[in-house]
Amino acid sequence: MSTQRQLAEQARAWPFEEARKIVARLGGPDVSKTPAKGYVLFETGYGPSGLPHIGTFGEVVRTTMVRQAFRRLSDIPTRLFCFSDDMDGLRKVPDNVPNKEMLAQHLGKPLTSVPDPFSNEYPSFGAANNARLRAFLDSFGFEYEFQSATEWYTSGRFDPMLLAMLRHYEEIQAVMLPTLGEERQQTYSIFLPVCRKTGRVLQVPVVKTDADAGTIVYRDEDGSHVETPVTGGNVKLQWKADWAGRWFALAVDYEMYGKDLIPSAELSAKIVRILGGRPPEGFNYELFLDQDGKKISKSKGNGLSVEEWLRYAPAESLALYMHQQPRRAKRLYFDVIPRAVDEYLSLVEKLPSEEPAKALENPAWHIHDGEAPDHHAAGVSFAMLLNLAGVAHTDDKNVLWQYLRRYVPGATPQNAPYLDRLLSNAVAYYVDFVKAHKKFRLPTVGERAALADLAATLRRIPEDASAEFIQNEVYEAGKRHFAQTELRQWFKTLYEVLLGSEQGPRMGAFIKLFGRDNVVRLIDRALAGEDLGRAA
Repeated sequence: MSTQRQLAEQARAWPFEEARKIVARLGGPDVSKTPAKGYVLFETGYGPSGLPHIGTFGEVVRTTMVRQAFRRLSDIPTRLFCFSDDMDGLRKVPDNVPNKEMLAQHLGKPLTSVPDPFSNEYPSFGAANNARLRAFLDSFGFEYEFQSATEWYTSGRFDPMLLAMLRHYEEIQAVMLPTLGEERQQTYSIFLPVCRKTGRVLQVPVVKTDADAGTIVYRDEDGSHVETPVTGGNVKLQWKADWAGRWFALAVDYEMYGKDLIPSAELSAKIVRILGGRPPEGFNYELFLDQDGKKISKSKGNGLSVEEWLRYAPAESLALYMHQQPRRAKRLYFDVIPRAVDEYLSLVEKLPSEEPAKALENPAWHIHDGEAPDHHAAGVSFAMLLNLAGVAHTDDKNVLWQYLRRYVPGATPQNAPYLDRLLSNAVAYYVDFVKAHKKFRLPTVGERAALADLAATLRRIPEDASAEFIQNEVYEAGKRHFAQTELRQWFKTLYEVLLGSEQGPRMGAFIKLFGRDNVVRLIDRALAGEDLGRAA
């Protein structure tokens, strides 16, 4: 057994804990054997009635982290299916699409039978949104295989599962009916026929089943009785039964779901067992909250979208936010972004030098599958860039690059594209959220003496002094004027007087970035009573 596998077996990070559940499912590390299908199957689901959203990203990135951890524990091949429920009937017209009147004419039809409202590029609404899903996942470099419910139903690949559902129809109905209201129980069936006349997915009573013939008889909307096979795409399953049917047909080994779906997952697991299958290992994660502490809803549009996050921060910082404490409800709003970026930058910088066992606990290991990229951003923080934009009084990224080259010698937008993108993110965040809230204040009498001392100290130190050397000099200047217990106030003074905020970056790194002489000029202006909120 390799050292890495031994370390993985002891790793405490939650993706490894989840991966060990799959190993145990297969018989344990000493007797694990490849499933009959030839691989371990991870799955995520997607409802293509809307566009991909931040929950889609979260589920795929977290599942990918577990898959990567499993690969360190086992040599059994793995696959990740991203399954689109594109045979679902269109229940309502989404608010964020064009041609609403046209879509309204196709309510009830499978999403893959509804015309594309965006253009004539795709054969259906479902196909158009599936393409957007694939483009969305591809943009993050996820390794996955796209699967279409319509293709599985109509090709016959679901036929054995559907016939098994028919054979166990009464047992499965008995599981589902107690979960429904009395009125709904009267018409509920796990099978939803696709009407031959209208093409709509019908929620109508099933009056007879014939397992030997593989058919059902349902009461149509006009009151007539219609017999139809359950195979060949003539029916689809109600979604909880559909989830169970997919688990059974594909022999899914692992799937995540939100906390709100725990009861549904339990029902689906019961159905899988009735069919003679084994439910997948599961992981339920907490849901995100908006700025008011309310559950994020894609229909309400509260919270934060992936596109909005990526305007202000790199995708890796969002992956970090998804990795952190997935079973704790967290606010997902603009104000969490700066900290997420800086935590990511710190973690990825530490990863190459960490001991192997500790590296497996580092979230950056899970974000990058154990390979730490060189972003050419050592020592750079998002907070530092936000403050740089503030004291430079510019939203021009090219102006800020002039300062950044001093801190990262030789770096250019061409040879350090990640740093360039980070600067673009910081400028956008500064303009949209920070600029209007900058509040500079004048120093008090006691603070003036300390600031004058710091200015004199900075004038004496070499221009090429390191950030750590400068940090120590800032600290020593504070000690000459503040008691040991008041040194936090010294740095708060620097932030409030020079940067216009209550918090800030390490001053040594910031002074190195902005330039010793530039910081001295800031101090001189503050001591002269100037408003540092205005450009010099």
